[in-house]
Amino acid sequence: MGRAGTMRASVRDVAARAGVSTQTVSRVINDSPNLRPETRARVEAAIAELGYRVNNAARSLGTSTTRTVGVVASDATLWGPGAGIAALDAAARAAGRWLATTYADAADPASVTDAAQRLLAQGVDALIVVAPHTATLPALRQVAGDTRLAALHTGEGAARQRAGAALAVDHLVTLGHRRIARLAGPADWLEATARDEGVDGALDAAGIRPAAIWHGDWSAAAGASIAREVAVAVRGADGPTAVAAANDQMALGLIAGLVAEGLRVPEDVSVTGFDDNADAAFYTPALTTVRVDTAGEAQRVVAEALGLPARGDVAEPVLIARASSAAPPD
Repeated sequence: MGRAGTMRASVRDVAARAGVSTQTVSRVINDSPNLRPETRARVEAAIAELGYRVNNAARSLGTSTTRTVGVVASDATLWGPGAGIAALDAAARAAGRWLATTYADAADPASVTDAAQRLLAQGVDALIVVAPHTATLPALRQVAGDTRLAALHTGEGAARQRAGAALAVDHLVTLGHRRIARLAGPADWLEATARDEGVDGALDAAGIRPAAIWHGDWSAAAGASIAREVAVAVRGADGPTAVAAANDQMALGLIAGLVAEGLRVPEDVSVTGFDDNADAAFYTPALTTVRVDTAGEAQRVVAEALGLPARGDVAEPVLIARASSAAPPD
């Protein structure tokens, strides 16, 4: 049971009960190996008696770490960034850390800098950026100073993004498609760039030029908004027989819009996505997409940010074939 009244026990209360310094309590909390067993037992008994709950301020006493990782993120209403933040949280907790997340307009370096400075003021041990833009990383590197910095889906992660996008094209080519269009994400997102490169590289390897290129903002609304233009192209001479969308949400909106325009998916045009979000199998039709190991990527990035050994390999992307893709119409 904790202290009487409404006040919670503090690290000083624990130190007083155990007859040690607050630094010694912090060393117990941080599982320091250089403690006498009887001292550790006395502190642990005081923690139990007082019902003390560990907080980051207590952990940082006598150490150079708050055991907190700062995350600068953009729009968490999108599935990709939201899933990335959730995976980072799990990876950080597995490493004995916590996330402090703040949101910024990642296309605005001033907004990113302000968000990073707020996290750095809290003494975070490292910074991770989710869904970086072309202007984001330079701004963060400038403000981070000596604080370690990492980004989700860059470096090795970007290579897997390219490989995953190529899988979607290879799948369509195997089905017999030669007129494949691309529905790309925002041009200033590094993930969108990596996926564009994957699509274009696979098309080039197959001796195919993109039948058309459209751009969206990752949202289902963006996919729906260009559906009429896509439908006109599909109905035209030598129009695309397939569209490789850069994420599942845009693919969802595109499919809904194409159906509203009187086209059938996949009988008239095939559509593929990217991410394999939690709803992809329940679209109408179920969406052919690319599954990436977001959890593994998050573990890799957290380890990189903290200077820790990697906790295992990141799985390679996998093509999940479903009902939204088929052979091209005769």
